[in-house]
Amino acid sequence: MAIISDDNDNTEIKETRNKDISSEETSYDMSFEYSIRPKFFDDYVGQSALKSTLKISIEAAKKSEMPLDHILFYGPAGLGKTSLASVIANEMNTDIKITSAPSLERPRDIIGILMSIKAGDVLFIDEIHRLNKISEEILYPAMEDFYIDMTTGKAQTLKSIRIPVPKFTLIGATTKAGSLSGPLRDRFGIIHRLEFYTVEELSQVIIRTASILGIDIDTKGAEAIAKRSRGTPRIANRLVKRVRDYAIVKSDGAINADIANEAMDILQIDKYGLDNTDRTLLKIIAEKYNGGPVGIDTLATILGEDSKTVEDVYEPYLVQKGFIQRTTRGRKLTPFAYQCFKLNNNNDFQQSLF
Repeated sequence: MAIISDDNDNTEIKETRNKDISSEETSYDMSFEYSIRPKFFDDYVGQSALKSTLKISIEAAKKSEMPLDHILFYGPAGLGKTSLASVIANEMNTDIKITSAPSLERPRDIIGILMSIKAGDVLFIDEIHRLNKISEEILYPAMEDFYIDMTTGKAQTLKSIRIPVPKFTLIGATTKAGSLSGPLRDRFGIIHRLEFYTVEELSQVIIRTASILGIDIDTKGAEAIAKRSRGTPRIANRLVKRVRDYAIVKSDGAINADIANEAMDILQIDKYGLDNTDRTLLKIIAEKYNGGPVGIDTLATILGEDSKTVEDVYEPYLVQKGFIQRTTRGRKLTPFAYQCFKLNNNNDFQQSLF
């Protein structure tokens, strides 16, 4: 599988069959992520409706001997967009080139990638909403008509040349579909939102990961971890490793419900899947702002985080679970949050959540 690894200084193409990497991961994380990453739809848990749609599109593309339509995946982080792109490439029996929009700062970065593509390849661009305007405009003709425009020479000798590129499939991933420009969004033939996972789906993910890593876990243990995984496979897989460590030290290495819950309590991840930062955010709204509304920038300043991190990492799950709501004046607690965290008339925030 062909991979592109990018940094701010250069773009290097590495040909490695059946291996996907991200420039932001450590070597240990890369090894772990790769070892548990599904290769085909039969291995990919969750997103059932999306998988059914994609299977039909892939089968149609194969029969017509044409590349798959360009695809846009959007939704919260950690739901498997990169894994799904790799699965699509494997199902199409083709290679995938993986990069991220922030790495494509200069025109030559995106041009270099497009020039290296082979017919039928999949190009995966993560955080595609962060693509700069120049790179985006270079992509337009490549996506629609499979050519790129380049200029050569200087001043009076300047001329434009049109270079064809093989027919390929672009898969874009974003946590902010609304931040994409209209012209770019309209060039995707298939657009799908990835949904948070159910406890049952996450339990399947956890059991599969444990099996690959040789971890002894029962269904109740998997369910206990799943309930505190925020509906997100990436978090579930991360927690499997932490609970395994606890089980090795405190028990015989096997994970059951009791061991899983003990480990989660030590990690201070409550029964709703909230960690200390989540609870601190809710506590700020409750105690300092009488339940809200309060602006996102104010919350971020008090938390010591940037507003983008609060908005992209913490807020989506809190909104999805019904703990906070967005209003035109800011974020405020919901009646459900008051009920779950036993807020009294003084808005004192109860920490006994486990």
